[in-house]
Amino acid sequence: MHRKGRKKFRFLRILLLLVMIVCLIPVGQAYYLSVKHEKQQEKLRSILAGNTQKEGTPKETEILERLEGLYKENNDLAGWLTIHGTAIDDPVMQCEDDEYYLHHSFYREKDKYGCLYVRNMADINTPGTNFIIYGHNMRDGSMFGTLDDYSSEEFYREHTLISFSTLFQERTYEVLSVFYSRIQEKDAFPYYQFYQADKEEEFQDFYENVKRLSLYDTGVTAEFGDTFLTLSTCSNDTEDGRFVVVAKRKKE
Repeated sequence: MHRKGRKKFRFLRILLLLVMIVCLIPVGQAYYLSVKHEKQQEKLRSILAGNTQKEGTPKETEILERLEGLYKENNDLAGWLTIHGTAIDDPVMQCEDDEYYLHHSFYREKDKYGCLYVRNMADINTPGTNFIIYGHNMRDGSMFGTLDDYSSEEFYREHTLISFSTLFQERTYEVLSVFYSRIQEKDAFPYYQFYQADKEEEFQDFYENVKRLSLYDTGVTAEFGDTFLTLSTCSNDTEDGRFVVVAKRKKE
């Protein structure tokens, strides 16, 4: 009887060990992917840092020297987004397939992290009145995983500016509005459809709605002729939820 009890106990220990291993496999895979992704991002940032801008002002058709190395690696590169003091410091991609960089890395490998990207219709160089950068809200804080820190007004006060470099131009934007949205709601404002305002009424409709929706008053205002940068990611709090940051380009 004693021997049977020991065998039963040993069997239970082996079973529990197997269950533990099975449970830890997805945790280990997630950790591996997270580390792999961060190493890739570090590589991209090192390529960026390894190039310094030439003296003088570049021509409008001349790629910024600091982006040349990255552009040679992948000519889908559209620019680089940085919010200083945060984890957001990444390339922004653009190609004909708007869904491609949802599921592919900078090096065109299948990747659940994807890349930050703009839709094919977005005109970031002219620029149009607005363009939208999309990115996954990753649980480990990568991509736009920390964008919703802007839900805190205190965080906003410490991170009021956003830097975005197109291939040809360095730009600075100041945060204008921060809000949540549920895109399937009947009365939800379709911020994601706004790219160009040819008339002042179109501009005012976008501007007044994003100001109305803002979680707090940033004190930043805009007028017809100003251009915007919009950052959009999923909100994990609600089904079909989005978290959105709208910023206005600072005049030189």
